[in-house]
Amino acid sequence: MTKPPCPATPTPALPTSAAHPPIGRVALWMLGAIGGFTTMAMAGRAAAPYHDTFEIMLWRSAIGIFLVMAGAALTGRLGEIRARNLRLHGARNISHFIGQNLWFAALPLIPLAQVFALEFSYPLIVALAAPFVLGEVLTARRLFAAALGFAGVLIVAQPWSAGTVNIGTALVLAAAVGFAGSALATKQLTKRAPLVEILFWLTVMQFVFALICALWDGQLRLPNWHSIGPLIFIGFAGLGAHLCLTRALSLAPASVVAPFDFARLPVSALVGVAVYGEPLTAALVVGAALILYANWINIKSKPNR
Repeated sequence: MTKPPCPATPTPALPTSAAHPPIGRVALWMLGAIGGFTTMAMAGRAAAPYHDTFEIMLWRSAIGIFLVMAGAALTGRLGEIRARNLRLHGARNISHFIGQNLWFAALPLIPLAQVFALEFSYPLIVALAAPFVLGEVLTARRLFAAALGFAGVLIVAQPWSAGTVNIGTALVLAAAVGFAGSALATKQLTKRAPLVEILFWLTVMQFVFALICALWDGQLRLPNWHSIGPLIFIGFAGLGAHLCLTRALSLAPASVVAPFDFARLPVSALVGVAVYGEPLTAALVVGAALILYANWINIKSKPNR
């Protein structure tokens, strides 16, 4: 007797976020991230006349601790916060603390668009360092992307032109190295710890670092009527931007999210022109375009390419 043919095994369906990412929702979350990062930059400039970078980081972290704890309590996730992976948390937060302080220090010194253009060099630094830190493959395509991005950095900074490379440019490039170190450590942490734990130790450790540094010179300036508003904006906008970006990445691949994130650059350029009367030079436009294109090549690269 002939046996009936076995039914074909159905092919597992891809997750909705991978097969058909919800572009509308991703765009809304990234609109929040772009608004948060831009607001934090503007608020950082407003607070700079009244506080040094350590004090700005101190009050930002204090607000962040409150927001993280309140959010964890409301969502029932307080139990996810544990004292584990503290060495990795410490390495991540030292690197981020250094980078963020340098970034705040550069804000009043150079145009906003230049700050964001040079900051976008950090993913290329991550790509070069990842083979040594994470054991990832460094392909010829990624090397080309890093070289192209470095060319863009040179065009933006213009080290061959007298007076164009100032302390602000150097500070942002150094900040990019700090952000790269933070990103490498975060990649390892996301495999071992939930998001609420990462955010908790981010705010707590950086509060401690900032308090030590702020007290180093024997003077800690409290918020005043002129700075309290910008400091609150920094705290809410900074944490909110990272939450929006993380949420967008949970809904769609990085190759989908990245083009929205790159919109920070033209938005910051428009804010710089409209609010601060900053110039928009051809060198900045060309250099920034090369940096963004290099990042795009790196995102689209695969280990076997």
